[in-house]
Amino acid sequence: MTVESFDPSAVDHTISDSRLARLLDAAGCLDEESFGLGTEEVRDLAAVARHPESDWSERAGTLGDEEVLALIRLFTLAETRLSGWESGAASPVVPLAAALKRRDAYPSDLNRWIRSNTANRFLPYGSLMDRL
Repeated sequence: MTVESFDPSAVDHTISDSRLARLLDAAGCLDEESFGLGTEEVRDLAAVARHPESDWSERAGTLGDEEVLALIRLFTLAETRLSGWESGAASPVVPLAAALKRRDAYPSDLNRWIRSNTANRFLPYGSLMDRL
């Protein structure tokens, strides 16, 4: 019997166009089980949902306001519904929300919605230590 080891540095955490497209598709399926994602997709996409080196700030610049908002909703709900998507202060919601705020496109009711749909105390602002 062999024991496999897990090397977190070997996990691909890049936000490729295909991964982004699949996440946006899933964001349109918030009422479906696993947001319409298959088991392998859930595992693969978890890498960009929780990895602090995934650059959501940069990627948000390539997206429209509605797409950013859709991803915020997806990542907020996914933390509680999909195993392995828990991300704490490293949640993509933090840089995505900041991008909407910079654009003056942050909906006034979004904070309330996020708080009512997550147990992650860092959403939507992130860690206080990271903001100092």
